[in-house]
Amino acid sequence: MSMHILVAGATGKTGLHLVQRLVDQGHKPTALVRKGSDTSALPSGVDLRQGDLTDLQDGICDGMQVVIFAAGSGGSTGADMTEKVDRDGAKRLVDLAADAGVDRFVMLSSVGADQSDPQGEIAHYLKAKHDADEHLKASGLTYSILRPVALTDDGRGTDVILGDGVDKSAKAARIDVADVLADAATTGRYDGIAQDMQSC
Repeated sequence: MSMHILVAGATGKTGLHLVQRLVDQGHKPTALVRKGSDTSALPSGVDLRQGDLTDLQDGICDGMQVVIFAAGSGGSTGADMTEKVDRDGAKRLVDLAADAGVDRFVMLSSVGADQSDPQGEIAHYLKAKHDADEHLKASGLTYSILRPVALTDDGRGTDVILGDGVDKSAKAARIDVADVLADAATTGRYDGIAQDMQSC
């Protein structure tokens, strides 16, 4: 059965793989895009819905069965944008999804975001992701949270490892991440689960 799925971050590296996967499976993804975003790489026929994660308007999730947050502020932005997009934007999207009565919310998070007081160079980013994840868990929505290790642009791996067996120092191909996100969104296989992921 074809599903209406809103994808935040659809024009990003992982998002493009994700949207293509959903289209290939016969679903109807809608890309949440900022005004002026380059949408040329999106598959033809994908619907667009304008919205900025730093200032999402009411009704952005209306008509959707599933919402996927696969966006990110990017590695070159400062702490303020990390908070606006990865924490506050994600939390706002969760709230709007709940308001719209969506069936499922899938969050692309990061390995290490399970820690409430992360340490290290990207501690600020991991704290923002942690806060967004916890907000989703408490929202009452059916959820799935995926926490991949370091992302690469490599081709699809021979397999993926999910959960406790993940090597935190390993890599995850974006195309593999997209496959798991699509499965989480459309099958319910990972409902109520927050899990690490790697490619192998």
